Amino acid sequence: MILHEKIEAQLPDWRARVHALAKEHTDAVIDTVKVGEIIGGMRDIKSLWTDISSVDPGEGIRLRGLTVNETLKALPKARGSKTPLVGGLYYLLVIGETPTKEQALEVEAEWAKRAELPDHVMKVLRAMPKDAHPMTLFSQAVLAMQNESVFAKTYHEMKKDAYWEAALEDSLNLTARLPLIAAYIYRLKYFGETKKLKYNPKLDYGANFARMMKVDDKKGYAELARLYFIIHSDHESGNASAHAMHLAGSTLSDAYYSFSACLNALAGPLHGLANQESLGWLLNARKQFDGLPTRDELYKYTWDHLNSGRVVPGYGHGVLRVIDPRFTAQLEFAKARFPDFDLLRLAEMALEVVPTVLKEQGKAKSPAPNVDAISGTLQYFYGVREFEIYTVLFGVGRALGVTANYIWARALGQPIERPKSVTTAQMEDIVKQQQAQPA
Repeated sequence: MILHEKIEAQLPDWRARVHALAKEHTDAVIDTVKVGEIIGGMRDIKSLWTDISSVDPGEGIRLRGLTVNETLKALPKARGSKTPLVGGLYYLLVIGETPTKEQALEVEAEWAKRAELPDHVMKVLRAMPKDAHPMTLFSQAVLAMQNESVFAKTYHEMKKDAYWEAALEDSLNLTARLPLIAAYIYRLKYFGETKKLKYNPKLDYGANFARMMKVDDKKGYAELARLYFIIHSDHESGNASAHAMHLAGSTLSDAYYSFSACLNALAGPLHGLANQESLGWLLNARKQFDGLPTRDELYKYTWDHLNSGRVVPGYGHGVLRVIDPRFTAQLEFAKARFPDFDLLRLAEMALEVVPTVLKEQGKAKSPAPNVDAISGTLQYFYGVREFEIYTVLFGVGRALGVTANYIWARALGQPIERPKSVTTAQMEDIVKQQQAQPA
């Protein structure tokens, strides 16, 4: 094919030029930005603005100023539960204040009133190909609800100062339905069930999700669901899924269009799919050694994996330089409930072995585990062993953070995003000009 032939012929020269810019001229400045930052995917460039969360390289995520540990301690708990109400987390993200239990329950009640899945959404899901990925189904289901967007319906009647009100309505309606959609996709795709699922107004967000999933220990799984949704809710605005929603929302696309964009970014192997790859890595290790390996065996297994040209999934992070507190929260949850589970013991061993190997290899900026290194293990324990659904569950949690950001972006009138791009030739010319200048 002519297009393939032409690209293939040009590639060596293009790759050499980009490599030279990235390696030899990474610190050359174009206006206020370095060449290395441009070519490196805008890494670490501070150009986004949010008060919902922030990530510190040395301490991890802060949700409205609270660390993960502080958040889990401060938020009100469901009755008989050790994990917080998801409604309390949403109140915290949207309002910026730690809620009372009554305020958290008010958000839960608001979700319960809105948690009715339209029939046409289920028809769309049933009409999709049997081999469609769960994230494809999830994104399609969200788009199928766009016709109900309050923002889209009232846009031409609203003043800019009122955009946030419609954004709030859409966000509440959307987040209320996501547990229903996720559980319906799970039961439809893996068990062939088409019965409509109903939200129980007497149960909280996490407990409702657990009740609708096909798990035996629904009480234990409800605890995990609350924790899972909370710790996956937000991670600054710069991660791919959050930024995709922010970018789409900046055009004044409604929450449904914008969240679909968020999910489409989350579905990428370098983002939301990492959780299932991390679990797969542990399962392969267990299979190779016909059970739990020794520390030395896992050490060699890790080196063999790296020497084959692959990375160890779940280790390293674009910002963090310490163990991800979200990993620690999940590890503590699991150790308190099923400390003898062999995959958990293997994950703990990996926590000792993998960072050591990565330090010896010397390529990873951060050898510590991130949130994905253990999240699949917890799902696996409770019987949710269909790997592809894990990113859908990630998406339910991520909706809490990105919709909170979406509401405030409309409230504060954040503008449409429009960064400026440069060509390879322009970068090369600037580098030459700077080199020609006397020192």
